[in-house]
Amino acid sequence: MTAKKETFEELYRQLEVTVEKLEAGGLNLDEALALYEQGMDLARRCQEILDTAELKITRLKEAFAAYSAAEQAEEG
Repeated sequence: MTAKKETFEELYRQLEVTVEKLEAGGLNLDEALALYEQGMDLARRCQEILDTAELKITRLKEAFAAYSAAEQAEEG
């Protein structure tokens, strides 16, 4: 069985909930530590998704620039 790949929005919402729980306080040390670890993992996963998206955008911009340069050279 394959696990459903969570979207950035889903992960970010989970991160928000985790932060809200930490900010609310009232947790014992073990609970707070577990939530902190969970939050750090969620933040890392969000950052990986953002990094991948940024790389895709950069590649698209580069491809478009190369295409535009080739068209201008042909028009020349």
